[in-house]
Formats: sequence, C-alpha cells, structure tokens
Amino acid sequence: MSWRDLKTLLSKFDIDYGDIVEIEGKRRVRGVVMPRSEIADDKHIVLKIDSGYNIGINIEDIEQIKKLGKVKKEKRVSKVKRKENLPDISLLSTGGTIASKIDYSTGAVHPVISTEELFSVMPELFETANISSRKVFEVLSENMNPEMWEKLAKEVYSEIKKGADAVVIAHGTDTMAYTGSALAFSFSSLSVPVVMVGSQRSSDRPSSDAEDNLKDSVTFAVKGDVGEVVVLMHGSSEDRYSLVHRAVKVRKMHSSRRDAFRTINDIPIAKIENKAITYLSDYRKVEEESKIETGFEKKVALLYFYPGMDEELFATFAERYKGIVIAGTGLGHVSENLIEVIKDAIEDGTEIVMSTQTIYGRVDMKVYSTGRKLLSAGVVSCEDMLPETALVKLSWLLDKKKDVCELMGKNLRGEITKRTRFDTFLT
Repeated sequence: MSWRDLKTLLSKFDIDYGDIVEIEGKRRVRGVVMPRSEIADDKHIVLKIDSGYNIGINIEDIEQIKKLGKVKKEKRVSKVKRKENLPDISLLSTGGTIASKIDYSTGAVHPVISTEELFSVMPELFETANISSRKVFEVLSENMNPEMWEKLAKEVYSEIKKGADAVVIAHGTDTMAYTGSALAFSFSSLSVPVVMVGSQRSSDRPSSDAEDNLKDSVTFAVKGDVGEVVVLMHGSSEDRYSLVHRAVKVRKMHSSRRDAFRTINDIPIAKIENKAITYLSDYRKVEEESKIETGFEKKVALLYFYPGMDEELFATFAERYKGIVIAGTGLGHVSENLIEVIKDAIEDGTEIVMSTQTIYGRVDMKVYSTGRKLLSAGVVSCEDMLPETALVKLSWLLDKKKDVCELMGKNLRGEITKRTRFDTFLT
C-alpha cells in the first residue's frame, strides 16, 4: 500500500499527534505519534517508543495503523503545601530544559516553570525542601548577555532577602560558565549557597541527566554550607555521581557528553553520590550577609589569537572596545607584528589582558622575549584564569572603574589558583 504523504496517512486512520498506536508493516511497532520537525520531510512517521527514544518509519512500509488510545494527561496540582520543618529553596529558571516535560501534541519539550508543575514532574524533590519555582528568562543560553547577568544577580539577591535558604538556577549549558562567573563577581559574600545546574540531554531522552542533576543540586543546596556560586553537573558518563565546581573555574569541555564540565587548573569543591556530599577542596563558607555589586561593561571583547592575525583587525577592535582579553598561545603570546598595535591601543586607554588558549596551565610572559615585550607594552597577565572568566572579570572591573592592572591578577573569587597543580590536567 502506498501513501502520498504523512497527512493523508494520519487522516485515513483518524490519527493525531499524542495518540498511542500500533503499526503493522515490515515489522510491528508500538508508540506515541510525535510531530515531525519543521525541516523534516512528509514521508516518515515518528513514534516515541517505550524505551523513550524516537524512531522514524517510512510511510510506504506501513500497511495498517491501530489506535490504542491517547497519552494520559497529568493530574494538575492546585497548590503545593509548605512544610514548616523543611528549608526554603528558590529555583530560578532561565530557559534551559533541566526541569522540563514533553508536550505530545507538539513534540516540544517545555521548561517547567511553576512550583506546581515542578511537583507534578519531580515530587520527590519536595521531600527534602520547600521549593518555589519561577521563570526569570526563557532563552537559549547563547542568547544570554551582560544585562541578563545583572538582572539574574539582582533576582538571586531578592530571593535571599525574602528568606530563601538557598538558590538553585536552571541554566543552559553552553554559556553557564559565563553566567556563573558573572554571578560570582557580583557577590562579594553570600549568606546562602547559590547552585547553577543544567542538563546536557533534555528530559524527553532516556539518557537525560536532567533529573539526577536537579536532585543533586537540591541536595547540595539543602546540606551544603558553601558561600560561593557553584556549578553542579554529572561527574561521570554514567549516573554515578555529580561534581560541584567553583563557577569561576569551570568549563564545558565536550559538546554532548553528560560529564562535559570540568574544573580547570584546580579540583572540584565537592562530589555528590547517593545524596552524600564529599568535600574535595577548600571553599568559602556562607557568611552572615549577602553583598552584591553588579554591573558589566559591554564594550569588552575576547580575541582568540591565530597565526597571521592582521594588525588592522586588532586595531579595529581596540578602537571600539574599552577592554580586550587575548587568548594567546602557550604562556601568553601573539605574533610580534601585533605588539606595536597593542602598545598603541593601551596608550590610548584600552585595557588589554592576556589569557592562554591552552586552557590548562597559566600565563607567564616573563619566559620568552615576545612575552616580555607584551609586558613592556602594558599587557596584564590573567595568571591561570579561563579566557571566559577573564572576559567577565574585566567587564565587571571596567564597569566599577576599578584598577585593572592591580586587580586583574588578584584572586577575588577563587578564579586564580596560587600555584599550578600537576594533578588537574584532563586525561
């Protein structure tokens, strides 16, 4: 039997998205009918099978479809009762799918926004804490910007002032390190833990890390006494444990692995396994009062040096930006043709600092002649800071009109390790 397109097939058998069906053809398959994406063809039907995975079936191979029913709608919770003996956790959502559910009529995975929705998806979270959930943003993390960093910091501060015992922030993974650094520099002290959490794989996938990450983030928020902004993610590719990273020292090191996040040039603050916290390094404890000083200069750029970089390109950036972070080679180098341009830019008022694109290790511009010339030109070393952390720090310092030469190389939030560790290289 041949079908012209998917629409004709579904109409013939009175099938709609969200229906549970059994398909007869080359093989018998049972699952929930899912919508095709906007860029997909109309020659395949997509089913979400019991394993949680989606499969596509060529409509030309289909002989019969039997409708078995519809996906049951979840019971709505009118209100979640607060328990007096439990701590209060504020969950702020910025648009990631860390806590989400699938809409079978559209195929979309929607972030869970309200407290009641969160309870319907993960009721076990509420056994250890009173959780209030609300949306601050609903954006993909690549769309975050300095204005949003500032707003988010103020929202965190507001939740603390209202009495939250901890704040958990659901955030997309791609730029979580930038936002984490922005929050870290915004708070000179914290009276409660602030935990950022994300997921590499969305909640509709059987291999999702969303639920475990969120559970562990609440566990750490309830039991921890860390007065720093941290990032919590899977610590292994299996569902074994999570790692708690200092926000200014963490980097996403893989595009898709669930254990993509690594503490760079240091070791994680803690490990969480079976709800037990094992502390791995020193950390700043919560203080009596949270102090906030937010604001970020937007005219700051991060330039990744490459062989053959043109002087005119660098000069163009220097004319337009108040600060530039260079991700240089090795110990912090660029080609010699750029040194004079850099010197002129610094004399004209542009703050230029040096990080390294090797990621691991630290900048040391005293070793080779190129580095010494850069130091002489006025370039400031970022020590072992990550380039993205350096960008955020420079932006924060410039907004406050603070002394970049004095403070860029000074450890303010744990962004710089005093000595280079030999045991932190990613293997």
